Amino acid sequence: MKIQLILYASLAHLLPEESSGNSCFVEMAPGTTIRSLFERFQVPLDSPKIIFLNGRHAMEDHLLHNGDRIAVFPPIAGG
Repeated sequence: MKIQLILYASLAHLLPEESSGNSCFVEMAPGTTIRSLFERFQVPLDSPKIIFLNGRHAMEDHLLHNGDRIAVFPPIAGG
């Protein structure tokens, strides 16, 4: 199945070189979770992050489906 992964800010460097900007499309096996996707791209599992699946908040144990779009934001500070 084909998934779009979008990594923002300090996470963007984890994407493959052939990525377009801060996103890439990746083939994953059916039954893959967000956590498995993160493991494949070495997204730190123990660091805080905000995860969106198709525009809605999601957790790492959520199962992915063909065409899903995962966006990940690291914590951002500012004022």
